[in-house]
Formats: sequence, C-alpha cells, structure tokens
Amino acid sequence: MKLSIGHRLFLSVLLAILAVAASAVLLLRHKVLAGFGDYAVGIELDRLDELSAALARQYHARGGWEFIPGDGRQAWIARELARLQRVRETTAPALPPIPAVAVSSSAAAVPPAPPALPVPPVPPAPPAPPLPPPQVSDADAAPLPPEPLLALSLPRRITLLDAKSGYLAGRKPDGLPIARRAIEVDGRTIGWLGVARGARPSDAMAYAFLEQLHSSLWLIVAAAVTLSALAATLLARHFRRPIRALEDGARRLAEGRFDTRLEAARSDELGELARHFNALAERLQGADSARRQWVADTSHELRTPLAVLRAQVEALQDGVRQAGPDTLDAMLRQVLALNKLIDELYALARADVGALQFHPVPVDLWQLACDQFDAFGARMTAAGLAPARGSAPAQFRVRADPDRMRQVLDNLFENSLRYTAPGGQVALSAQAEGELLHLHLDDGAPGVPDAALARLGERFYRVDASRSRAHGGAGLGLALCRRLLEAQGASLAFAHAAQGGLRATITFPLLEDGA
Repeated sequence: MKLSIGHRLFLSVLLAILAVAASAVLLLRHKVLAGFGDYAVGIELDRLDELSAALARQYHARGGWEFIPGDGRQAWIARELARLQRVRETTAPALPPIPAVAVSSSAAAVPPAPPALPVPPVPPAPPAPPLPPPQVSDADAAPLPPEPLLALSLPRRITLLDAKSGYLAGRKPDGLPIARRAIEVDGRTIGWLGVARGARPSDAMAYAFLEQLHSSLWLIVAAAVTLSALAATLLARHFRRPIRALEDGARRLAEGRFDTRLEAARSDELGELARHFNALAERLQGADSARRQWVADTSHELRTPLAVLRAQVEALQDGVRQAGPDTLDAMLRQVLALNKLIDELYALARADVGALQFHPVPVDLWQLACDQFDAFGARMTAAGLAPARGSAPAQFRVRADPDRMRQVLDNLFENSLRYTAPGGQVALSAQAEGELLHLHLDDGAPGVPDAALARLGERFYRVDASRSRAHGGAGLGLALCRRLLEAQGASLAFAHAAQGGLRATITFPLLEDGA
C-alpha cells in the first residue's frame, strides 16, 4: 500500500497529539488522586482531635497507658469513639425557643409595638461529629475479620502507638502507609494517633473522574484529528511543491535535457538538495558538451589524414601522380599520423576507465628525466635550440612507473621541440620542496596567452596562434600526459616560463628515507 507524504504527515501529527493528550490525562489523574489521598487523610486526622484530647487526659490521670485493656485492643478505639459520641450528645446545650408574636384580628387599629427584648447570645456551634461509629458490643473484642482496607470505616483504620511507635490499640500496623499525629501532655509527646490509608485513595473516584472527562476526551480526540489534518495539509503543501519540482527535474534529466535547473531559494534541506541537483545538472551538461565536442574533434582529426590518403590514392588511380618514393613517403606519413592518433585515443580511453597497467617502483626521477632529455639533445640542436640542464636536487626518489614516465617525458620534450622558435632555449631543472619533488621544463618563445593556460591539457585543445596544426599533433599529447601522471599520484601544471615560452611542472611526492 502506497502512502503519500500528506497521509504520512497526518498520521505522524495525529499520533503525536494523541500521545501528548493521553500523557496529560494520565498525569492529571495521577496528581489529582495523589493529592486527594493526602487531603482526605488530613481531614480524618483533624476529626480525631477530640479522641486525642481524651487519650491525653486519661494518660495524665493514670500516669501511663495502663487504662487500655489487655484484651480486645483492636476494637477498643471503636468503643472509645462511641463513648465520646454519647457524651457529646448528652452534654450538647439546647437552643432557646423562639417567642411567639400575637397578631390582632382587627385591621382598624394597630396596637403599639411591645418593648424590645434582649436577644440571647447564639451558642457556639458544636464541633463536627466524627464518622458514625459502629455499634460495638462485647463480642467486638475479638479480632476484626479481614476485609479490604478501602472498605473499612474510619474507626477501624485508627492505630494508637506509644512514644516509641510501639503498638497500643486499634488496627495493627501491616506495612501500609500511616499518617499520624502526636499526642502531647505538658509539651511532651506520649504517643501517636495514626490513620491507615490505602495504596490508592479510591477506584470509585478514579472511575468518576474518567466519567466526567469522557465527553471532554472525545472533544480532545476530535480537535486532535482536525488539527492533524490541517497541519498535515499545510506541511504536505509546503514540502510537496519542491519535491514535485525535483521529481520533474529528475525526469527531464533522464530524458537528456541537461539544461534543467531548479529554484534553490529555500534555506532548508530541500533547498540544499535543489542546489546539489543544479550542480549535478551543470556537470552532466558539461560532460555531454565535452562528449559531443570529443566526438566532433575525433572525427575531424581522423578525417584529415584519411582525406589526404584518399586524395593520393585517387591521384594514383587517375594517373595524375606516379607511385614514386615521394608519393609513398607522403602516404606513409599520413598513415603514421593516423596510427599515432588512434594510439593516443586508445590510451586515453583506457586511462579513463582505469584499464592502463602501471608498475610503480622507486625511481630516480631526475636521472630518468636527464636520460630522456639527452636523447632529444641532437634533435634540439639540429632545430636551432639550446638544451640546458640544471643541478640535481637534494632529494629525487619517487614511486613511479619508469615506462609511463618515459612516455610522459617524451611527449613534453616533443612538444617543446615542435613549438619553440629557433634560437630559443629548452631547460630542464628540478627542485625538492618539503615532501614534494617539482620537475620543471621551460622553453622559449612563442608563449601561451593567459586565457589558454587553464585549458592546456584538455583533449584536442591547441593554441592556434603559436602552436598551430602546421607543427603536427592532434592536441591529445598533454591530455594523455596529465592522465598518466594523475594515475600515479602526480600532477601536471602549466605556467609562463622566464624565457618567454611555456613552463610544464611535474610534481611527485618524495619517498621517505630508506623506502
């Protein structure tokens, strides 16, 4: 079953509100019941003040608790309460009768008002009687039958203790909580009068409380459902719009429409997601443009030697040219250029997918570069260039593949040989800096414009003004060098040379001593 975001939000908010409401009801019920229990026990202790005073008088008169009978102690408190009730009933003052007022039957004459009589003072109201005590007989001297504590009346829940909390009379302590009050004589505590309270005040009160809240609970549930639906609707509308935009954008990307962009004005996670989506779309658009450009450039580079070969073959067929050494040499040069282009494309493709084989070993990079540089020395001299080598660096050992490094160095030296004007200089130097070894190759004019430096190393890119197609090459050599170096953990960077040409810098991490 598929649940939409709106339904999920509705259920989440509804459950949260119901959980909070249920917790509030349970907490309120617990607090009310606990507070009522303490309040009820306090009232019961206040109603036992008369019993406490009577016990204090008897203790003072007898000099101790010897007046408590040895048998029937559990029922003695009930009998004592009954005795005090009878004494109070027999000694209660009677209220004076209200005097009668005579009214004449004659309506013609109104007799004068009798003289005002003094109103007798109103006697004080008698204290509130305790709960009605049970009728206790001699048979009550036997132990009380067991019954639930909550069903016992007040007289049967009273306990009398001495000053050291020892049992004297009434209900025997059985581990249940007892609220007690001190009995004092001449400022000295002689005992304690306690009232046992149950583990819960009253289940009946709990049911009555919940019954009173029954209608309110239904109102709370209805309000919770309404608020949940409203909050879920607002939240779903708030989140659904950017999610639908993201879904629509992803569908358009899948269709190849890489110019798709989303609104990224939000400051939350959805706004961050939209910004990441836009960055992804931009990279996909760039990759698609690069792919299209690569296909176009490859087609163009392949078409040039093939067109020359075709023209020469057709000229031979038409008898325009003879199959002499010059014609065959020209055709061979086109075949070799085509073969070189295919080899470079193949190497780049394998490097892109990580299929090129590398065998890195500790290498003296400076010596390896000098050997390859010396191999180009005769060609550079013949081209009117001045090769120059710097001094050896303090550290020169790196981990690299010697064969791949010879391929990289040959490409760089060939690039300098082709594009440096006669009379210029080609210099090789190295510098150890921290944990890195920098190998520099500087050549002479013509130089490279600033805008072109960042694009050197891109596939099929050439600086037309100074390094034109007339010198040969398809613009893949530097791109291949960069990929081969990156696969070995090195880098290739370009800058302006002091001689007015181009500086190519290879950077390798140095090996630690003893590695």
